[in-house]
Amino acid sequence: MHLLVVEDDEAIAVPLVRGLERSGYEVTRVSTGHDALAVGGVDLVLLDLGLPDLDGLEFIARVRAHAATPIVVLSARGAEGDKVRALDLGADDYLTKPFGMDEMLARVRVALRHAAHPGSGTAAVFSAGALAVDLERRQVSVDGREVRLTPTEYALLRTFITHPDKVLTRRMLLQEVWGPEYGSETQYLRVY
Repeated sequence: MHLLVVEDDEAIAVPLVRGLERSGYEVTRVSTGHDALAVGGVDLVLLDLGLPDLDGLEFIARVRAHAATPIVVLSARGAEGDKVRALDLGADDYLTKPFGMDEMLARVRVALRHAAHPGSGTAAVFSAGALAVDLERRQVSVDGREVRLTPTEYALLRTFITHPDKVLTRRMLLQEVWGPEYGSETQYLRVY
């Protein structure tokens, strides 16, 4: 699983990234909201609300305008109103700093588990004919043989599976897989 950590405080970001990597996650870390918006193809975002260039609440609203990527807020803002606003805007969970690594990892697992079972009724294992996709384990097989996909190929496949019976435009696919800044980069999609 590929996680995005959006945290500008080195004292928090470094141990957070190390802990996530030790737990087997691939981690990309950025320090600003605009850099975070440019990153696509992640399975979950860990977001600090107090960013230097963009308020975390605005980041949540921008992501939710086009994607269902799970967002777990990690913030020093502990007031109930801040928590309610973040959750109402679309955050999946909210942890107040300081937090324990074990609790944070548990909340990440829960958010990823929920994302693997979207409200569309998609099961944890999708199958169609010879194709089977285990959304929790990120495993794809055809006729029982594992198929290796690049992260982008898998993100595209997952997007189609988790939006059954829906028309997905090029723009929607580009923004879901590559990120909101890539809505007009149709050549990326043509390659795949």
